[in-house]
Amino acid sequence: MLAKLQVGIAALIAIAIVAVALFPGVFAPHDPNAISLSDILKPPSAEHWFGTDQLGRDLLSRVIWGSQVSLYVALSAVMLAGIVGSLIGIAAGYIGGAVDAVAMRLADIQLALPAVILALVLVGAIGFSMFNLIVVLSLANWARFARVTRSEALSLRQRDFVLLAKLAGASKIRIILAHIVPNVINTFIVLATLDVGIIIILEATLSFLGLGVQPPTASWGSMIADGRGYLETAWWICGIPGMVLMAAVLSANQLGDALRDWLSPNMQRAWS
Repeated sequence: MLAKLQVGIAALIAIAIVAVALFPGVFAPHDPNAISLSDILKPPSAEHWFGTDQLGRDLLSRVIWGSQVSLYVALSAVMLAGIVGSLIGIAAGYIGGAVDAVAMRLADIQLALPAVILALVLVGAIGFSMFNLIVVLSLANWARFARVTRSEALSLRQRDFVLLAKLAGASKIRIILAHIVPNVINTFIVLATLDVGIIIILEATLSFLGLGVQPPTASWGSMIADGRGYLETAWWICGIPGMVLMAAVLSANQLGDALRDWLSPNMQRAWS
């Protein structure tokens, strides 16, 4: 019962974040980049629910528009990393040999490097843009998908339906697309859901360090960075975006755990 309540709360938070990210102009009460020198560092009030920052910008509006940036970057990077990593893992697991050896050594190299350090190096090398940020975050996270889907492919290639397809003369590409890929979809969905929270944190970290989304575009990470010098006098500048970031990551992780349990045959009874 408690688990279902937690999942329900996480789902409501996720739905709210997706809704404001899709329609920020509907929910944001002010222009997120409008500077008002008469409203500098105002605490939360009826006029400004989340207060204002050091330039008098409405923090609620910036948090709402920042959710669009975080969600867009996270979903794009997860899909790119997931598709590329999963295809590499499936090919490595099913074909084996040199393909498996090369792919897994590359995955080992990527996993050996901290994701934040790798992302910092790549962003510094290829420059700042939204597209580059998505590519960098994808390169920092594809190996996780590759490792897990390779394990699935190693198991599936010994199954009867795959062996029968080989005996029938089906090509490797046809077997992969028709028999291996459909059987790793559930694993892909769970990994992608769990990876959303990781990508959101990485994007916020890069923006906090000034290597992610560039001003004046609103980003949760850059808002937290803007408020670190005002913790004693205006805690809400970084405190509220930090709490929203935490809620988004926790809800994504909770939904990922629930999907893992629901899609696992051994855990379905617990959710019935």
